[in-house]
Amino acid sequence: MASTQIFLRQELANSWQGQDVFSNVRQLEGDVYRDKEGRKTLRFDLNDKPYFAKVHQGVGWSEIIKNIVQLRAPVISAKNEWTAIKFLEQHDIDTMTIAAYGERGHNPAKIESFIITDELTNTMSLEHLGQQWQQTPPTFNTKNCLINKLANISKTMHEQGMNHRDYYLCHFLLDENFATHNVIDDSTQLFLIDLHRAQIRTKTPLRWIIKDIGSLYYSAAQVALTQRDLFRFMKIYSGMSLRETLDKQHKFWLNVAKRADKLINQ
Repeated sequence: MASTQIFLRQELANSWQGQDVFSNVRQLEGDVYRDKEGRKTLRFDLNDKPYFAKVHQGVGWSEIIKNIVQLRAPVISAKNEWTAIKFLEQHDIDTMTIAAYGERGHNPAKIESFIITDELTNTMSLEHLGQQWQQTPPTFNTKNCLINKLANISKTMHEQGMNHRDYYLCHFLLDENFATHNVIDDSTQLFLIDLHRAQIRTKTPLRWIIKDIGSLYYSAAQVALTQRDLFRFMKIYSGMSLRETLDKQHKFWLNVAKRADKLINQ
């Protein structure tokens, strides 16, 4: 690992020219969304432009050991998110836009790092989709279009080797006007966010695929999904006919449902 890595987009390179970038990032002020376990997330403005920063100060050996004991991959720097964003860009999945990234240090417990992305302005998450659709039911085309988009994003991500680990509707953003017009069509962008725990391999392990799809299904518990809706997602995700999907992947989809039920009953 190189001792220091820095990427600054031109406007930040101009603003911080000749300065200690890591010091500047540590001193950023704004709306803090999270500040614990060595990671701080905040929204800030610089030269009238809004950004989000995730600043990692080193998780410490106790956090690393705890994760290893629990058979979890510890997140020790912002590199996870940098790599995941680049992966999604490569595979034409809408996500955040990187403005800056930096990492320095050799000791895994004390690596200092950050990632800065443009704020996705005028957006909302799909977290309250169920509530919205209970009050204003979607058209047939809107519901099908959203199912198609979510299934294709999931399929591409998993087939290309990435699993998200926090794969819930709340981590998809779209234009905030959706709350008013309640319409999703082919031109609607869905931005996948919160990628700091994502894992990328040559092949995604089955157990992590089940966790991702089960988590997504769980997060849609308040959405009035019919059996036909579920079958549509399954067909698109599997890339097979419904008959083939039910025949060849019966156990997989049962395990997805079990994962969702486990989360619901926690």
